[in-house]
Amino acid sequence: MTVPSSAEPEAHTIPNGDVSWWWRDLGGLPTPRPPLPGDLAADVAIVGAGYTGLWTAYYLKRAQPDLRVVVLEQRFAGFGASGRNGGWLTNTVTGGRERYAETHGREAAIAQQRALNETVDEVITVATREGIDADIVKGGEFGVARTPAQLARLRASAAAEQSWPHTDAEVWDAEAAASRIRIAGALGAVWHPHCARIHPAKLVRGLAEAIERLGVTIYEQTHVREISAGRAVTDRGTVRATHVLRATEGFTADLRGEHRTWLPMNSSMIVTEPLPADFWRAVGWDGRDTLGDFAHVYTYAQRTADDRIAFGGRGVPYRYGSRVDTDGATQERTIRSLTHLLHDFFPDAAATPIAHAWAGVLGVPRDWAATVVHDRSTGLGWAGGYVGTGVTATNLAGRTLADLVLERDTELTRLPWVGHRAKRWEIEPLRWTAVNAIYTAYRMADRSEASTTSARTAWPAHVADWVAGRH
Repeated sequence: MTVPSSAEPEAHTIPNGDVSWWWRDLGGLPTPRPPLPGDLAADVAIVGAGYTGLWTAYYLKRAQPDLRVVVLEQRFAGFGASGRNGGWLTNTVTGGRERYAETHGREAAIAQQRALNETVDEVITVATREGIDADIVKGGEFGVARTPAQLARLRASAAAEQSWPHTDAEVWDAEAAASRIRIAGALGAVWHPHCARIHPAKLVRGLAEAIERLGVTIYEQTHVREISAGRAVTDRGTVRATHVLRATEGFTADLRGEHRTWLPMNSSMIVTEPLPADFWRAVGWDGRDTLGDFAHVYTYAQRTADDRIAFGGRGVPYRYGSRVDTDGATQERTIRSLTHLLHDFFPDAAATPIAHAWAGVLGVPRDWAATVVHDRSTGLGWAGGYVGTGVTATNLAGRTLADLVLERDTELTRLPWVGHRAKRWEIEPLRWTAVNAIYTAYRMADRSEASTTSARTAWPAHVADWVAGRH
């Protein structure tokens, strides 16, 4: 029997949940704002105080200060993915540019990419203007391959990126990759400049305070049960508004009538204690790039402002019946799996304890493509389905929703994700069976690829892509 060392405690001894380490780093969970005091009238009611809802409120009030805008939140601003994510402010086009090229033409797909690139800088600009210190460093995004099959996918992905303008992808061999971040077993990497590392909870906290300064009221501890034209029905009263905007992302399934709209996918993270200076001298990572890989069950990581590694990936991907968590706790086997993978990437990190583990949910449409919608006839609107790429996309969605509500014809309202609608997810137990089969197949593929020198993608991954609708 192997006895765990003090550097690698059993998973159950690691702080787990409490929403996220990001909030713990800020001194713990915030004191909730007061709830809705009863029935209320407004011009715009926004349901959900995450990035999407807060950005939408921000741009509405800056554009038209006399608008009566309220934000309704079940727990507190940043309780969901906005306070738990990996901190990647990156330019990913959720669903892929090729999808938009097929439906709207190549120029529309290019416009979507250009808008996301510009959005990275827009978030940084607003943070500076509003005095939000969110540990932002624009160091780019670094994707590494650690098996021959991953390397083949990396090269194919980079070639596809380089066939489009505004992507600026660079491919590096193993030696060049190691000169930037020394990762065990790295065979090559791809890097692009359109990404910044952030502290998610600092950004969402600062953004909530910024919209309050503009005159927006955030009602927390207020559970919205149903949304319909002209009203949001809560456990504290009904808000009647000309425009009701849904910004609930991974928690959308909790709303009446929305159970199969977006699937709440789970993602988990761990964070180390601060790593010593000699570790960083050996590893590098001086540019504070965000770090990912080309595994099918991929990882995402960052070097934090205080020299920890925050490291994430899929644990148990989905809970039966679209159930969502209450406090961010993840499974012990997920903590062990992520810890093992972190140490596989960085063997010298094994001497540094894991400080915290947590999980959150992200919204996944049936076609894996994000959307922004506003119906002028009803005043109903929504944005989301970012599939884990929402730190940047939420700002673009918020600006776009604001323009749609204000009936502005702008470059943003003409982007190809505006008005996109996906079909609903299957009923249970079909979606539970499908999602778990998909990620079981992806894990099988990763294990197979790690045990061979073949550059071919393992066959279970192709089956999973087909089931997921991503082929």
